[in-house]
Amino acid sequence: MSDEMICVGAISGSYGIVGETRVKSFCADPYDIENYNPLTTQDGTRSFTLALIRPMKNGFVARIAEVETKEQADALKGTQLFARRDQLPTLPTDEFYYSDLTGLAVYDTGGAELGRVKSVQNHGAGDLLEVQLPGQSATVLVPFTQAVVPTVDLDAGRIVADPPEGLF
Repeated sequence: MSDEMICVGAISGSYGIVGETRVKSFCADPYDIENYNPLTTQDGTRSFTLALIRPMKNGFVARIAEVETKEQADALKGTQLFARRDQLPTLPTDEFYYSDLTGLAVYDTGGAELGRVKSVQNHGAGDLLEVQLPGQSATVLVPFTQAVVPTVDLDAGRIVADPPEGLF
């Protein structure tokens, strides 16, 4: 588990002309991204030491030690930034990293399989589980609330959901 990589942010482009970058943090406290240095690409082939300079709309202006020019910063646009799982804080029992939920089987309260979690999304109004229906490419968005998802069992690799009538 300690070698698992968790996406904590992304480079959204260059800022200015001296190699600074725009960075979006996916951390609960956005400033925490700086605490997980060095950050890497998902495959671990590139490493970045990040220093936040100031907040800006939708992220931060950041300096990456390995980036010296605007062209280098432009080339990193879209690069996701990963930290090792063991660098991140341990969560309370009722909180989860999105990567922990992806791939879990979802069952209704009667034990019938509803599908598997394809992704976890948040568009500002709360977390949503994107559940892919069994044997189909179709997905359903399920509110990730205590009322709708009363049980998450990471050890068993399953979620029990009580979705609103007509959702599935």
